[in-house]
Amino acid sequence: MSQGKVVKISGPLVVAEGMQDADMYDVVRVGEENLIGEIIEMRNGMASIQVYEETAGLKPGSVVTSTGAPLSVELGPGLIETMYDGIQRPLEGMMKKSGPNITRGIAVPALDREKKWEFVATAAVGDEVEAGDIIGTVQETPVVVQKIMVPYRVKGKIKSIQSGSYTVEETVCVVEKADGSEEKLTLMQKWPVRVSRPYKTKLVPDTPLITGQRVIDTMFPIAKGGVAAIPGPFGSGKTVTQHQLAKWADADIVVYIGCGERGNEMTDVLMEFPELQDPRTGQSLMKRTVLIANTSDMPVAAREASIYTGITIAEYFRDMGYSVALMADSTSRWAEALREMSGRLEEMPGEEGYPAYLGSRLAQFYERAGKVISLGKEGREGALSAIGAVSPPGGDTSEPVSQATLRIVKVFWCLDSNLAYSRHFPAINWLNSYSLYSARLDKWFGQNVDKDFPEQRGEALKLLQEEAELNEIVQLVGVDGLSVSDRLKLEACKMIREDYLHQNSFHEVDTYTSVRKQFLMLKLVLSYYREGLEALEKGADFNKLAVLAVREKIGRFKYVTEDRVEEEYAKVIAEMDDEIHELTRKGAEEA
Repeated sequence: MSQGKVVKISGPLVVAEGMQDADMYDVVRVGEENLIGEIIEMRNGMASIQVYEETAGLKPGSVVTSTGAPLSVELGPGLIETMYDGIQRPLEGMMKKSGPNITRGIAVPALDREKKWEFVATAAVGDEVEAGDIIGTVQETPVVVQKIMVPYRVKGKIKSIQSGSYTVEETVCVVEKADGSEEKLTLMQKWPVRVSRPYKTKLVPDTPLITGQRVIDTMFPIAKGGVAAIPGPFGSGKTVTQHQLAKWADADIVVYIGCGERGNEMTDVLMEFPELQDPRTGQSLMKRTVLIANTSDMPVAAREASIYTGITIAEYFRDMGYSVALMADSTSRWAEALREMSGRLEEMPGEEGYPAYLGSRLAQFYERAGKVISLGKEGREGALSAIGAVSPPGGDTSEPVSQATLRIVKVFWCLDSNLAYSRHFPAINWLNSYSLYSARLDKWFGQNVDKDFPEQRGEALKLLQEEAELNEIVQLVGVDGLSVSDRLKLEACKMIREDYLHQNSFHEVDTYTSVRKQFLMLKLVLSYYREGLEALEKGADFNKLAVLAVREKIGRFKYVTEDRVEEEYAKVIAEMDDEIHELTRKGAEEA
């Protein structure tokens, strides 16, 4: 174990001498209070250490002791429902030990060492096992079964295994390796956070992550195993959008990372998530959620660790064959922590003071998402979808963090403060957003929803683009200067915007829309537009067409419950046909 002494302290950065025997990324304990830190630079026996706790009161000459191991997380039963800080210390456990204020140097195990879990063995004595194979299960919560896997680099024959009640440290299985040595397996394993967990094969993401949010699922879908960014200025709804995705996304496990967020926002998350009812199971949403809270007043260095802690936990559940949705809110605060530590290390700054390696660090994070075949003989298929919020200063997406993120992710949901201030939620701007998964997911939508789904999406987006061009003409010459067909186009786009893209997250029905209902809703609007154009050509009066009674029913279709969608659609489409036909007949008579 390497020991050194502090020679320099600069906020969260501590420099220690005499650390020749330590390695990069070793976890160290600093000073009498045993502050947790990590070596991030080595230079001739001098180690630069980022300390994950407040360094006030630390003096030169204080002892620094290396643990000889990198920053790692504990993976096993007890992760679900737990709220952690950035370095995987359970908040509830720390409160029991030190009270409501976190004291420095406090050490609390991530997983409860005393709680016993009911282990059910699925492997038997004599079975040949390798890394990734499942040897048993633990019912962690009513909705999550944790699969106990053989750790990485362990291969051999099971010598003993038995079902029963165990703590996470007790041996549940003994594996005899080829060289005759034995490996004792427990319910828990450790993994270094900066190393991605291995897998057999990475697959092409070809299945959508259904979120129930119309602007996302229809217009800009994300695939299971995909990556997305939500950039937007203050107050534009990044956190609310991520909450909706956490609640409604078609994922088995949710990992929510509050990285450098305001304390009151994280308090809302910590208080609300246990009370939210999971629509998939009827249980509390926390029964399949892991929360990591690292607020803006916590030590800045721990922000960097929180992102890696979260994605390592997410990879662990992905390896079990689950679909995992990871929400990182926000990666901009993480980048600010990188910038601060880089400045203290006196590294050459890049654009706007961010380190030159900002892009590569962001890529390392997002590239750990994906749809994979896990290790093990049976090869389970799991997916990890990463959705990162970006908070550009003043909403300027030309700044380095936004631009570096956009070069990596394939889905861009651009939040617009003007839409948010006009009470249009989700405030995703349909002109600036995009999804590079759309073409690949068209096959799935065509087979599972309707063969016309991709074509319908393209038509709606084209209309919205043309509306923007028409609005420029309207500002110059007024709406009366447009042809009746263009005026009908504006009316159709208004319906798409207000009746379709606008979604009330607090309404019990409108908060979630199935993909089939989304298709029928949009089909109603586009049918009105197409039939309206035909009616105008046959002499129908535009002013009467614009105020048809059926338009209100199209607008209120979003509030129709899922069990009545098909029936109600048939009624509305029949009523629309009748009203437009009658209008056409009257137009022909007047002509």
